[in-house]
Amino acid sequence: MMSQSKMLAYVSIGLTFLATMACLFGGNGILSLIGGIVAGLCSILAILFMRYGYIIVPMLTQMGKVVIMTDTGYEIPSTQDVIVKNKEGLYYASVFLGIRIYESATEKSNDENIAYNEYFERAISSLKYVVKIGYMLYVEDITEKRRTIEAKRAEAQLRLARERERQEPDVLKIDRYDKEVNTWDVQLSKLTKGVKPMGVLAYAMTTAVDSSKEGAIVSAKAQGKELRTTLANTLNVEVDWLTADEMMKCFEWEKFFPSTIQDIEANLS
Repeated sequence: MMSQSKMLAYVSIGLTFLATMACLFGGNGILSLIGGIVAGLCSILAILFMRYGYIIVPMLTQMGKVVIMTDTGYEIPSTQDVIVKNKEGLYYASVFLGIRIYESATEKSNDENIAYNEYFERAISSLKYVVKIGYMLYVEDITEKRRTIEAKRAEAQLRLARERERQEPDVLKIDRYDKEVNTWDVQLSKLTKGVKPMGVLAYAMTTAVDSSKEGAIVSAKAQGKELRTTLANTLNVEVDWLTADEMMKCFEWEKFFPSTIQDIEANLS
């Protein structure tokens, strides 16, 4: 099934082509001028939908109050940040969180791994609801890996520098960004030594149930916010609230997950 972002991007590309034709064959009149303006706007929209569709699409559906119903009976509200289903008079609402892991267990000492697991177990045991954390592991293709790591390392260094230059820098963010830079350094060192990198795609899911749809959604979002804070602070990772196409990818992975490295990498933003 084609994602909403790609569909809107392809529509924009099609309109760009038509507008360009109108511009080329419209002579020097108003039609040519309008065609040029429309072509420019549509080409920008195509780029935005492809790159930032997970942000733009929820904004559009919320403005238009668009509710999506799947063929399996699941409902996606206009906010596109939760999935709901009515089953036997009860409403179940689920939210998904993306987990960005920058530090491997192989890069820690045994004592650090033991402490890490203890903190994680204590944090999860404090939650009063069920949480599912999914990991997909794969050996990455190193053809373009080095260039990608170098770019991400530069971005992390920039974030670290900006945070340090703030009047009131966040100590936790500085520590996180510093560890991210160190992680990219370690990965670059491993690539230099010929070690094949291991990739991980991780996400978390939590579900709430209530007799009303609104109640289930509110509870699910409250659980998601608590889980997001718990995972970020305990595991020292970045946790993103998934919406639109990114949320639907995780939902589909509950049934079928990518079978090749290329499929996984195509889903990474």
